[in-house]
Amino acid sequence: MIYTLGQIIETKKPHVCGNSSWEITRTGVDIKIKCVQCGREIMISKIELDKKIKNK
Repeated sequence: MIYTLGQIIETKKPHVCGNSSWEITRTGVDIKIKCVQCGREIMISKIELDKKIKNK
């Protein structure tokens, strides 16, 4: 999947805060995503992210 800055993605499993929406804030070999509700940011590889998002 191709990711763009500012794109909102939905994960299969919700974050600890109860939200499953994440915003893409950095792309490259690793992708930085930010929780829309609580603002927590994490770095994750593209391969791992592909497994964790809902397919639309």
